[in-house]
Amino acid sequence: MVSLDVIQSSNDRIRSALPVGLVAVFVGGTNGAGETTVRQFAKYTAQPRVYIVGCSQEAGDRITAECKELNPEGTFVFLQRETSLMRNVDQICKELASKEDVITLLCLTVGTLQLSFKTEEGLNYPTALTVHGHNRFISNLLPLIRRGKGLRRVVTTFMATFEGPIDMADFQGWNLGRMAFAGHKASVTTLALEAHHKAAPEVAFLHNFPGAVESGIARGSIGGLMRFLKTVWGVLGPLVHISLVEAGDRHLFFCTSARFSAGPEDEAAGVPLVDGLAFARGTDGQVGSGVYSIDEKGESAGAKVEKLLVQLRNQGMVERLIENVEADINGTLASGKDS
Repeated sequence: MVSLDVIQSSNDRIRSALPVGLVAVFVGGTNGAGETTVRQFAKYTAQPRVYIVGCSQEAGDRITAECKELNPEGTFVFLQRETSLMRNVDQICKELASKEDVITLLCLTVGTLQLSFKTEEGLNYPTALTVHGHNRFISNLLPLIRRGKGLRRVVTTFMATFEGPIDMADFQGWNLGRMAFAGHKASVTTLALEAHHKAAPEVAFLHNFPGAVESGIARGSIGGLMRFLKTVWGVLGPLVHISLVEAGDRHLFFCTSARFSAGPEDEAAGVPLVDGLAFARGTDGQVGSGVYSIDEKGESAGAKVEKLLVQLRNQGMVERLIENVEADINGTLASGKDS
């Protein structure tokens, strides 16, 4: 486990180690892990320009105001959109590209516990939000991220270290059980990051599991099982929650530390390693290889996950799944244009 003291020591060096004016995009930055990471990013960086994407204008206004209090020299902009819709993702990315030439950090923490239903564009909602949406943001913004100075990183929060079999016959997960669906999407998330890293080897990609962080991820969830689980979690959750401040510190560390660099020659690796830290092991089993599956303690996925990922790569899953994602998105956008 990476201790909180070590993490805070690394975060304390952000202002001196990284350039002034970092540009960061936080998708899902209005509650839970995303919200607390935005606050800590505002606290520790020098004159940042931060874009926060979320659904709630009220939450967005509150968070941008709080960030401005933490860092009066920073710029904080809220963009209100529903990111399960690919047309909205494209609109956001066009807006960002019109305002910025460089993005140093893309942090994707939006998630849901809602069950399957079709979005307006015909995709399975939870998959559209956490697979299609995440990958569309990465694909669209990667040219800007590749220009980063001091830091070039993509961080996505889901079920890292819990990767499972991928079901290409039900890629969107319409009929998968909850646990199978989680493992399926976890592997899709991790291997999709490997595909993006192949396209942009100078960018570091990190998939992390946030642990038990208090958030609004279950809002809007329906069904008897979900109502029961929400009730139980309302009682047990406070006993196991990671504090929001600690969660923010840990996620800021994931976003900025050279422990998760793009490789040994990375010129934008982030904050140099502090005492007690070493480079993390990547998803290919090699130290510092540029793509990481990291648990809530800051440690890499174990041998079981690495073995599974080897099997999936040998089946051509890296190429197949990213082609599937792109085909789904292009198909739904084309259908929308026709209508």
